[in-house]
Amino acid sequence: MMSDEFEPNFTMPGSIGPQRLGELPPVLPILPMKSGVLFPFTFVPLSLSSESSIQLVSEASVGDRLVGVFALKNPELPASPDNLYELGTLAFIQRMLRKDTGDVQVLLQGQTRLQRGEIVSSKPYLRAKISRAAETPLEKEAILSEALLTNLTELYTKYIGLSSQLPEDLGVQITRLSDPKQLVYLIGATLSLEPAEAQSILELDTIKDKVQRVSELLSHQIEVLELGRKIRSQANSEMERMQREYILREQLKAIQNELGEGDTQRRRLEEFRSKIEESKMPEEAEKEAQRELDRLQSLQPGSPEYPMIEGYLDWITSLPWSNVSQDMLEIKRAQEILDEDHYDLKDIKERILEYLSVRKLKAERGKPQAEDDKPPTKLRPEREGAIICFIGPPGVGKTSLGVSIARALGRKFVRMSLGGIRDEAEIRGHRRTYIGAVPGRIIQSIRRAGTKNPVFMFDEIDKVGSDWRGDPSSALLEVLDPEQNADFRDNYLNVPFDLSQVLFIATANMSDTIPAPLRDRMEIMQLSGYTDHEKLHIAKNYLIPRQLIENGLREGELEFNDEAVLKVIHDYTREAGVRELERQLGTICRKRAVELARGEAQQMQRIEVKDVTQVLGKERYYSEAKERTEVPGVAIGVAVTAVGGEILFVEATKMAGRKSFTLTGQLGAVMKESALTAYSLVKSKAGWLRIEPRNFERSDVHVHVPAGAVPKDGPSAGITMVTALTSLFTSRPVRADVGMTGEITLRGKVLPVGGIKEKAIAGHRAGLKTLIIPKHNEKDLDDLPDTVKDEMSFILVDTIEEVLQHALEEAPRQMEPAVEELRHTHH
Repeated sequence: MMSDEFEPNFTMPGSIGPQRLGELPPVLPILPMKSGVLFPFTFVPLSLSSESSIQLVSEASVGDRLVGVFALKNPELPASPDNLYELGTLAFIQRMLRKDTGDVQVLLQGQTRLQRGEIVSSKPYLRAKISRAAETPLEKEAILSEALLTNLTELYTKYIGLSSQLPEDLGVQITRLSDPKQLVYLIGATLSLEPAEAQSILELDTIKDKVQRVSELLSHQIEVLELGRKIRSQANSEMERMQREYILREQLKAIQNELGEGDTQRRRLEEFRSKIEESKMPEEAEKEAQRELDRLQSLQPGSPEYPMIEGYLDWITSLPWSNVSQDMLEIKRAQEILDEDHYDLKDIKERILEYLSVRKLKAERGKPQAEDDKPPTKLRPEREGAIICFIGPPGVGKTSLGVSIARALGRKFVRMSLGGIRDEAEIRGHRRTYIGAVPGRIIQSIRRAGTKNPVFMFDEIDKVGSDWRGDPSSALLEVLDPEQNADFRDNYLNVPFDLSQVLFIATANMSDTIPAPLRDRMEIMQLSGYTDHEKLHIAKNYLIPRQLIENGLREGELEFNDEAVLKVIHDYTREAGVRELERQLGTICRKRAVELARGEAQQMQRIEVKDVTQVLGKERYYSEAKERTEVPGVAIGVAVTAVGGEILFVEATKMAGRKSFTLTGQLGAVMKESALTAYSLVKSKAGWLRIEPRNFERSDVHVHVPAGAVPKDGPSAGITMVTALTSLFTSRPVRADVGMTGEITLRGKVLPVGGIKEKAIAGHRAGLKTLIIPKHNEKDLDDLPDTVKDEMSFILVDTIEEVLQHALEEAPRQMEPAVEELRHTHH
């Protein structure tokens, strides 16, 4: 039951005023208003279509013709006591007209304010108790009252002058009104107010407050109208200025033609033409550039296509089509630069030197010919570049290695971070049909480098995403394919650009997240985490000298004892790389810088072990292997993560129950299957392990891998889970200095796993003395650093019996009674 239309009007002097009201009836029908507010002294025409509203008006018209009009708080909701304002207006039905469509039109006249009370009934329409809401009049003799009314009248006269929707003589008629209440309501009814603003005027109890509120709203609307007029005036002035400038430009062009002076457009065209000739671009690209130049010459500068073609020509003529950096082919010098910038990394340095050696031989000997002096048949373009991917944990120097390689080769270096990229256009560029289109970031980087054979690094290639905008990793397939990248086509340029001479280097933390087709196109080189011995050398030769310079210290003002550096490595860092180590060393250098700046320190200071704790505070890391494995049911495994090798603890416990098996620690599907396999294997070996079968029948088992917030997956923790479960059911603790890795089968066979080098370094970093690995991984021991091989022992196993023999404190007995014999003994 709601009014369907609200169109406010108002009475003028000499027109019909409010009806003379006697005693109000205690209960009135309530007509809700969807939008707007009915003020006293004003008229409102309404068109009603709902049956309840039509019945309300029809019944009221044959009676005293009075209804209560109340605004809705939320027009989208039906009328209810909670959705109606408490204060409304008493309305008198002046006219009612029925249409042929069944709708009813009524004209309501506002009388006085009403206070709504209790709802008496809601069927067929709302009826409520009402009471008159009195208003405090203005003081007739007060100067303030006169000033308020004068200000209101002047503001309204100004508003009428600015508004195009109100007649000009309305201001004259308003000034004839003598009743302040009538004046404020009639002005409020003509303003474009939100329902909440109009309701706020109605709810004010004093005429003085109403006058002030209406004056404020009038001032705001006057500001809006004045600003709109100013904007329209500026727009017209701008159009006139543009027309005037166009005429002047045409006149200037005619004058320049008469004087024989070349205009800017002609000079720009000649500049593009000379750039095309000098760039030595391929034939297809040159034809496309000439075609676009001819189109540009036929267009006027004011044409929408002119800046688009001009931008395209600017891009295609500024690319290094023939500019190539000359490689520094001195192998010895390249070796010195690589050694100067990075410690160890023997395999990678050898690969770069191999690349340089091949380039040098080709340059010295020329292209090889076949025996009959005919060029060999080429099934594919000749490869001049290389595509290498460095995979390793953070902080081992993958990105800085790219800079060092570029310096050793004498080439420009450009880096493109792929982390989080989800739009294919970032790689291939946007098509020129889009406004604001630009080439992809590969072409942009080549232009920035200024040569067509830079060292190009794709950083964090394992973190490329994909969504509805495309798959950037698929776009990289062409870039990183030696068979295709000689004719790389950017969507914006739409001509081939040769990337075959670029030395592409990609970096990643994990190879698992790189799509297989993309991984197949790259030469993978693993960078393992550093041992403590390697970190010590890196700190002494690279990190400490760099931190001394960055913190303003001179040589001889601060020195580090080897034992102090090792303490920082052991007790204040736990990482595969050296970033945190450098931060901690930087903290020590800054403390020294503060002392020197204050003049409190001596000229020379040597950092000893005892000084480390004083500067860096309490140790952050400690070896927890012994403490964690004192209780049976805990075994130590080693794993490879995105941040390098890590040790992990597998905890198992049992309690009275009914054979349930619970796994926690955010384990992946493969790791869960590995745990179930381990549990089944332990139960199948119960006789050999001297475990009573009823222990399984009457126990609930819970296996947990701590660091529950970190996802874990893979089969390499299989023997660790078997060891933890065996330790739990046999009450034999696991040796605290033993770690292990290996996949397990239901028959107890130990299968090989990957990442042995990273896992061995992680175990060494954690203080383990022994590492149990599958026998088939024996070949991986050759890759381990000498310090790890010297300080750790490696046990090669083929079966789970061998694992348990070396992992548990007490070796299990080498006998396995028959199942029937066990059952008989049990009964």
